[in-house]
Amino acid sequence: MSKLNLAVLLVLILGSCGTRDSSAPRNLDNACSILTERPNYVRAFRQTERKWGVQAHVLMAMIYQESKFIADNRPPHRYALGVIPTGRQSSALGYSQALDGTWEEYQRYEGSRSSSRTNINDALDFMGWYMTQTVEETGVPLTDTRNQYLAYHEGRTGYLRGSYRSKGWLVRIAGEVDDRADMYEAQLANCRRWR
Repeated sequence: MSKLNLAVLLVLILGSCGTRDSSAPRNLDNACSILTERPNYVRAFRQTERKWGVQAHVLMAMIYQESKFIADNRPPHRYALGVIPTGRQSSALGYSQALDGTWEEYQRYEGSRSSSRTNINDALDFMGWYMTQTVEETGVPLTDTRNQYLAYHEGRTGYLRGSYRSKGWLVRIAGEVDDRADMYEAQLANCRRWR
C-alpha cells in the first residue's frame, strides 16, 4: 500500500471517530440546529409526544440540563483524599440521567430488558413515562416545566415533601430549565425540520 493511500485511510478512520452520535450536538442553544444535526431525534420526540403527551420543547430542556444531549453521560467520580477514586456520585446514566432503580422500574412496567439509557428513543420514552407518573402522583401538569423538573430531580416523594425548598441552587436551575423550554418552543415554531 502506498504512503498516500495509507495516509488517506488513516485520515478517514480518525475522521469517523470524531463524529460519534453519543457526543453533544454542536449548538445546544438552538432547537432547530439540534434536530438538523441529529435527524433521528425528530422521530423520537414525536413518538414521545404522541404516546405520553409531553411536548418536545419540555423534553429538550430537561435533557439539556441533565446530560447536555450526551448519550453516555455519567456523573463525576468521587475521590477519597482527593486522588483515590471511590465510585460515581450516583448511578445516573445517559440522556435522561435515570438512576438504576428508577430505570429498572421503568423496564418492569413500560420498557423492555433491552431498553437502554444511551438510546434517545428509550430515554425519551422513559422521561414521558416518568413525567406522566408525576402527573398522577403529584398533580403537576406536563406543561409545568419548572415543577416537572423539580419532581424529576428530587423524585416524586422528595417533591411532595418539598425537599427542593432548601436547595436554592435547584430552584434556580428549575427556572433556567423552564426558560430554556420557552426558548426551544419559540425556535421549534419556526423550524422547518420540526413542522
